[in-house]
Amino acid sequence: MTGARRDPDLVRAYVRTGGRTRASRELDLVTLVLAAKDPLLGASPDARRVLALCSRRSALSIAEVAAYLDLPPSVVKIVVSDLLDTEHLVIPTPVAVLPEISLLEEVLNGLRALPA
Repeated sequence: MTGARRDPDLVRAYVRTGGRTRASRELDLVTLVLAAKDPLLGASPDARRVLALCSRRSALSIAEVAAYLDLPPSVVKIVVSDLLDTEHLVIPTPVAVLPEISLLEEVLNGLRALPA
C-alpha cells in the first residue's frame, strides 16, 4: 500500500465543525475576511489552514477560502465565524470614496440644462 491518502472528504463535515450545523453569525459567501492575529494554540487544523491562507493574501471571500482549501462552504462559514468571534479574523470595513466636488457640480449643471 502507498502512503496515507490525503483526501479532505475522509473527515466528515460534522467532525470538522464539532457537530455544529450553523455558524454563530450570518455570513454570506461574498463576505471578505482578513487575518488579524496568529493562530491560537489548540486550534483545529481547519482553523489553522484558514488563518494561514488569509494571512498570506489580501482579503478573501468565504467562497474563495472554501475553494482554496477544498472544503464545503458550510464548514468554512462555521470555522470563519469561530475565528471572527475570537478576533483572529476581521471583516474589513469598506472605505467610501466620494467623488470630487467639481464632478458633482458638472452633473448638477447638466441636470439643470435638461429640458423640462
